[in-house]
Amino acid sequence: MSALTISDIFTQMGEAGARLDHLAACEAGAGNISVATREQLPLDSVFPEKTAGVSLPWSVRGLAGHTVFVTGSGVRLREIEVNPLAAVSAFVIDEGGATGTWWTHPERQFTKPTSEFNSHLAVHESQVRDRQVPFQVLIHAQPPYLVALSHIKELRNTKDFNHAILRWEPETIVQLPDGVAVLEFMVPGSNELQENNVAALKDHRIVVWSKHGIMVRSDTGALDAVDKMEYAEAGAMYEYRNRTMGNSGEGLTEDELRAVIADFGVQTSLY
Repeated sequence: MSALTISDIFTQMGEAGARLDHLAACEAGAGNISVATREQLPLDSVFPEKTAGVSLPWSVRGLAGHTVFVTGSGVRLREIEVNPLAAVSAFVIDEGGATGTWWTHPERQFTKPTSEFNSHLAVHESQVRDRQVPFQVLIHAQPPYLVALSHIKELRNTKDFNHAILRWEPETIVQLPDGVAVLEFMVPGSNELQENNVAALKDHRIVVWSKHGIMVRSDTGALDAVDKMEYAEAGAMYEYRNRTMGNSGEGLTEDELRAVIADFGVQTSLY
């Protein structure tokens, strides 16, 4: 992928925020987006204010020199498209990873980055360290059907949750060959959530934070991340509606899913 400009990154974040709003996955100030890149970008061309030596909520030595764009605490994701400078700031991570230079605009409508910035930073560092990715998007959102299913105790594990959402459309296993990881409820913004989130996203594109929301990663772009979430959310919608209809729907059988997997050459350990 060719290097993205700051304008490109803002456009991606804005389009993703608008789509998440259409999906009712980011009510009011819920949800957050970050983009990490190792490109050296002219931040002073859009952010006239900078503060050096700002302490980060998690030490990320592996991100030294990277730039991380992140939404502010409490901002409405649907408004990024209208005025990204009011909703987004950028950090350039210092050597050692404990601090960074914070680039902001006077129009910003927040006093600090998202409260889940620790999880964003930790996942970005993990993926840079393990896969040497030069660019990555992370989105935290609250898609209603995925969250609703995470309140059902018998589904609140990775195996049963995946079998529930993958059985309704043949496309889902093709698009999500690793399915989703499922975590038990953990306090939002906590180090416990951050550490478990990093581990879950090593082998999955999407992790469900039970009774709360999801995080999804993409090396391609923000809309790609939303697309993957949409496939999972569509499966969750069918499962939820089937349950409200007394479990009258059959869904795809395991033999039918295995036929799809074989025909499309899907690399998966789920079936």
